[in-house]
Amino acid sequence: MPSAAERTRTLVQSTCSAVLLVPGLYGADPAQLLVSTRSVGPDGDLFLELPMDSPALRVATHAEGDGPSAVLEITDVAPVSLPHRIRGRARVSGRLTTVPGVPGPGRMTLRLAPGEAYVDDLWGAEAVWPEEFRDAAPDPLVGHEAELLQRLHAAHGEQLGALCGLLGERSARRPSVVPLALDRYGLRVRLCQDRRRCFDARFEFPEPVRDISELRHAMHTLF
Repeated sequence: MPSAAERTRTLVQSTCSAVLLVPGLYGADPAQLLVSTRSVGPDGDLFLELPMDSPALRVATHAEGDGPSAVLEITDVAPVSLPHRIRGRARVSGRLTTVPGVPGPGRMTLRLAPGEAYVDDLWGAEAVWPEEFRDAAPDPLVGHEAELLQRLHAAHGEQLGALCGLLGERSARRPSVVPLALDRYGLRVRLCQDRRRCFDARFEFPEPVRDISELRHAMHTLF
């Protein structure tokens, strides 16, 4: 399974919605705290683009010393419609500083130096040390997962149903089968009789995949 640090890096470098929380900014417009884009530098620092009028930028610009503390909160929502769509959340806390230059019209960049991180997702809940976060790599499918899951859901329902026939009596009542998550190690699906009776099943690939080409072969083998 992916480590907690890998899962956190994957969420940080995904397209999941993220908000930057700074203590003391009570009553701020939530839209001004949304992070438009984010990336991770070689030292593990997060580079966050925010609107020029974001109060977080104002606080970081006028702060003294090591900069104000802040928390980046990420919410991962499944890209297909199914019960209980939130797949996980991650938090990265640290100190904010400004980054010279303007990345685009109406935007500025802040650097968040991680002090600690935490992930709570389909795998479980774990803390992540800054060194682990720095050294981890995001899942190679992170940029394609949403599209791939939507394609599986729209065009491969028969194959998913046949795959879940491997579950024996648990799938005997022909529940609905929805692809829930995809990573280099395998595919996770959610089976539901109704909104109150759901369970997840995970199917591992023979070997971890490194790119889309290997994923195609792994999915063909799985089906």
